[in-house]
Amino acid sequence: MIQKILLASAICLITISTVKAQDEDRRENFEFGARAGINFSNAWDAKQDEFRADTKAGFAGGVFLGIPIGKFLGVQPELLISQKGIKSSGILFEQTYSNTRTTTYLDIPLQVQLKPAPFLTLLAGPQFSYLLKQKDEFTFGVNSSAQEQEFKNENIRKNILGFTAGADIIIQHLLISGRIGWDMQNNIGDGTSTTPRYKNQWLQFTLGYII
Repeated sequence: MIQKILLASAICLITISTVKAQDEDRRENFEFGARAGINFSNAWDAKQDEFRADTKAGFAGGVFLGIPIGKFLGVQPELLISQKGIKSSGILFEQTYSNTRTTTYLDIPLQVQLKPAPFLTLLAGPQFSYLLKQKDEFTFGVNSSAQEQEFKNENIRKNILGFTAGADIIIQHLLISGRIGWDMQNNIGDGTSTTPRYKNQWLQFTLGYII
């Protein structure tokens, strides 16, 4: 909830500061562009006792296409490389552990555009994510070999369905974007693993350029 409030506040501040920086009205134009920035990710809906997760930063960037449906509506598909993950700690096999997990996804959001003004676009829609790479850095207690083997045996879900929403501020060809997103499925495929089961959530801030 605090993260959502922070994102909404940031969007409002940017909107107020740029309201006079309007360019020509291009809301009915097809547009292509690229954007890049940073994710602040964490986990939610954990189903593991003694589990604690902290926020982790990672890269986010890719390309997008704006497809108008009239002046005030449109569709915006995107193709992004998105680093997520968590810094977690807990108890496994009655021993403490800590783990820094970096997950690299190919994110494909399909968002509906609401364009109330030439300089402002509101977006929301489903997102399909495919896990490209996962890296774990462990620190275990006494029973380190059994714990590490349990993490290696995780049945990680490769395909995840999620949801994303946010806003784009447009200043001529410059794009300032904010997003919030969360997974609808947890990270474990069949639910049999004893390692933490969680869903990703993230804040994303990027700068972009519209061609």
